Amino acid sequence: QVQLVESGGGLVQAGGSLRLSCASSGRTFSSYTMGWFRQAPEKEREFVAGISWNGGSALYADSVKGRFTISRDNSQKKVYLQMNSLNPEDTAVYYCGRAATVGVATTPERYTYWGQGTQVTVSS
Repeated sequence: QVQLVESGGGLVQAGGSLRLSCASSGRTFSSYTMGWFRQAPEKEREFVAGISWNGGSALYADSVKGRFTISRDNSQKKVYLQMNSLNPEDTAVYYCGRAATVGVATTPERYTYWGQGTQVTVSS
């Protein structure tokens, strides 16, 4: 059974930065696309960023391009989300997911495992 555990969330002022981490159990972490999604109250879960199995390609939501960077360390079985220039609209619970696709998937239906989420709150 695969488990994903996010960490690194918290409260930050607008303009600040946070780095989220997601640690995975299981032996085949390096074979799968990984992604970050977020969900604000009363909103749908939305794609933030995704990275291919070897880190060779990454996709970002338009709302975070140029501010967020996704990366992974297959030897540590971890994926990261560096978030800079945060604004209050980034406030949400952030979830790490593992997809079962070859390419980077941008819809939650393509992800088969999820972490419990970590809260990010950006104050104005």
